Amino acid sequence: MPRVDDYFNAKKIAVEQLSGYPFNEIAACSDFEVTGGNTFTIPFLTRTYQASFPDFTFFDVDDAEAEVPILEQVLILHYMVAMQKVPVSGEWIAYREIPGAAFYYSTFVKRAIDPLKKVFGSNTGGLSQSAEKIGGTPIDNGDVGYEFSVLPKVPLQLILWEGDEEFAPEANILFDCTVGSYLSPEDAVWLAGMVVYRLIALSKSGK
Repeated sequence: MPRVDDYFNAKKIAVEQLSGYPFNEIAACSDFEVTGGNTFTIPFLTRTYQASFPDFTFFDVDDAEAEVPILEQVLILHYMVAMQKVPVSGEWIAYREIPGAAFYYSTFVKRAIDPLKKVFGSNTGGLSQSAEKIGGTPIDNGDVGYEFSVLPKVPLQLILWEGDEEFAPEANILFDCTVGSYLSPEDAVWLAGMVVYRLIALSKSGK
């Protein structure tokens, strides 16, 4: 399990890489909105962040006192470091199909699939309510399914089949087949987990 220091080191490495690219080129590849000439505006689940260039200091637009979680910063920076212009394909794949994902599959299940089934397996209505609060788009798959664009070029789909007395609930999380152009398999795990845990938090808050 990575330590907090590991995340700060990962951020430092990503910032060093990004500082070598022109601001406009990073903006064009990431599709993040540009504010004030040297700042990226980054919608992320229920929050909106800003990151300054070239130091990539993060701010929470909605709460100036709030700290942007370091793992979220690293995930966003890794997406930007990819410096790709590969368009979303619309072809969906399972996590196992991401190149190099086999090593992280058990972590993916533990971090994303199992919590999704545990909390919403008998509460698909709760999933729908939470998903709509973070901009999820309903899809025709499973008993309930939603598509999310947490990062501009990395959509994902959460699909849930409700359990009953005879069958346990089932769930799946799909990625666009281009995800490997923007995120490592480990980062894809964290992204899926962030979505699931944000949905869980919203369902418990009642807001």
